[in-house]
Amino acid sequence: MKRQENLKNWLSIHYPDQNFELNFAAADADFRRYFRATFDNGQTIICMDAPPEKMSIAPYIKVQKLFQMVNVPSILAYDEHLGFMALEDLGQITYLTALEHDSRPEVHKMLLLDAIDQLIELQKASLPNQLPEYDQALLEKELHLFPDWFVAKELNDTLTQTQSALWEQGINNLLPIILQQPKVYVHRDFIVRNLMLTQGKPGVLDFQDAVYGPITYDLVSLLKDAFIEWEEEFVLDLVVRYWEKARAAGLPVPADIDIFYKEFEFMGVQRHLKVAGIFARLFHRDGKDKYRAEIPRFLRYLKKTTFRYHELAPIYQLLNSLIDDGSHQTGYTF
Repeated sequence: MKRQENLKNWLSIHYPDQNFELNFAAADADFRRYFRATFDNGQTIICMDAPPEKMSIAPYIKVQKLFQMVNVPSILAYDEHLGFMALEDLGQITYLTALEHDSRPEVHKMLLLDAIDQLIELQKASLPNQLPEYDQALLEKELHLFPDWFVAKELNDTLTQTQSALWEQGINNLLPIILQQPKVYVHRDFIVRNLMLTQGKPGVLDFQDAVYGPITYDLVSLLKDAFIEWEEEFVLDLVVRYWEKARAAGLPVPADIDIFYKEFEFMGVQRHLKVAGIFARLFHRDGKDKYRAEIPRFLRYLKKTTFRYHELAPIYQLLNSLIDDGSHQTGYTF
């Protein structure tokens, strides 16, 4: 509550002689919280509270300036020392809310294509040496969240020598397909919870962890989400539509859609292993159970993908040895 009182006092300095109400709006998986300030004239702004002893708002400020080609919130005021920020309010309807409210496939496709258009605009503006590299070291660090947190804490298990060998072989087969991909700006959490439905272009939030990395990463984040799941045929159709739009925009995607889809799928395996580990860590280390129930969705993604590529068979075998859910794998095979 002290942080909230301090935030009110800080806002009063920036908006003197204006009455406002401050209400909780949202919280992230990390330590940030968001509040909506509503003024007497009806104007609203979003206030970020990022405890400075836990995190810095400097990356957010840097990426916000870099991502001006898409609809990111304007920064109205900030204080790095206090960890407070006042932002443009892009509304209260996330893409996730809109998609859950209207289940018609044509509506989902329309909204996701709008998001894909924004993603392509972001990628077209990419330049090297502006953001941290999404390199092999970072990819491997993220992958190890799976054995370190999902296996060790969620399953309360330890990889055997045979399982460790399967893990190493699978990762050694996975990474080259990811590392060979062209690099672009990567939002790194381009999901429907971080996109806002607005009168114009979709609003883009939560971009402070952006990096320069594989071109398929954000597309995977969008189409294989933690909180909503689509049929494979629907996802494949949207991947093809992205690929067509990306080629027309001059982005460095393969000329062969089969190659691009394989790269998309391999990138997904890295992300899904990472997210399963992150969601387990949020529960077991941080006491946050909001995301734990979504872990099975990522395990389904993983089993379907690793089943259909011979290079990923070791990961599929490992998953089956760890999780005997009796599932029968179906879907496209390559």
